[in-house]
Amino acid sequence: MRIGTTKELKNHEYRVGLTPDNVLSYVSNGHEVYVETGAGIGAGFTDEEYMKAGATILKTSKEVFDKCEMICKVKELEHSEYDLVHEGQILYTYLHLASNRPFAECLLEKGVKAVAYETITDRKGNLPCLRPMSQIAGRLSIQEGAKYLESAFGGRGILLGGVPGVERGKICIVGGGTAGCYAAKAAVGLDAEVTLLDINLDRLSYLDDIFGSSIRTLYSSEANIKKALSEADLVIGSVLIPGATTPHLIKKEYLKLMKKGAVIVDIAIDQGGCAETSHETTHDNPIFIEEGIVHYCVGNMPGAVPYTSTVALANATCRYGLLIANNGLEKAIEIDPGLKNGVNIYNHGCVNANVAKSLGLELKEI
Repeated sequence: MRIGTTKELKNHEYRVGLTPDNVLSYVSNGHEVYVETGAGIGAGFTDEEYMKAGATILKTSKEVFDKCEMICKVKELEHSEYDLVHEGQILYTYLHLASNRPFAECLLEKGVKAVAYETITDRKGNLPCLRPMSQIAGRLSIQEGAKYLESAFGGRGILLGGVPGVERGKICIVGGGTAGCYAAKAAVGLDAEVTLLDINLDRLSYLDDIFGSSIRTLYSSEANIKKALSEADLVIGSVLIPGATTPHLIKKEYLKLMKKGAVIVDIAIDQGGCAETSHETTHDNPIFIEEGIVHYCVGNMPGAVPYTSTVALANATCRYGLLIANNGLEKAIEIDPGLKNGVNIYNHGCVNANVAKSLGLELKEI
């Protein structure tokens, strides 16, 4: 199979879909790999490294798309890239279609076979290709939240860890999945007071066993969300329904309950956000203030640490990519049913139930 990767065009997105190590793996399995010149520079990988691994360097993204049967990326296509994909081509990347109808319509119209990292499952039902980015986003959410709590950015002027004689900052984490767990780890490391909410009681029990008295766990009822928000200096939104639009658990009216200058970091923004007042921002202009509350809603948070993110993502996604390349997509999803869950668009139809429901599309079978 001919496999390719191109430069990411999203604002301040420095990650790349394939590392030189990935290229070597594909080439060793008898495949051809094509890389757009400069695609890996932002993540620390040179064209020379790709060539040494066996890749062919092409000058433009169009050449890569025209040449390849499968495109490995990090983020969804930008509008300027919509005309590059073609019938039957496999697009293997984060898609996040539930919050991006124009992109979904492009893939449906073009007849692309679109495989989403974020909906591939393993044998336990976990999301192995989403996990590493959730881990990074969780840790970054505390780092970014701490920064924007500073008065210079409109924050409350709170040091999360406090100092002797001064109370510590209070953090509320809504959603106890991978991102929420790693946010809690980072928050505990700063000595902040942490409250974590989730609707899954088994998950809350698990987190309670891990963290013990370091955090407080609460069932994610409306009353508990309101109470936790009213006490919080920093709120982390880490709610996830795979492939679906994130529910707005933090209503606009709840912001009136919060302290002025508190910060919301909405990790879930790439699926629509879990705060009703959230809208996607960029690393160029990461925050906005509404009702006196600072909102940080960058859609590609891990792009800020591209080397760590690229290698972590490559570790998780390459084996599925090789399964597709070695067998073809149709045979690969027979071998691994979890990979089948990753297929969102196939032969002009939407084949993922959550995506179809979120976009109001007819659900089809592969």
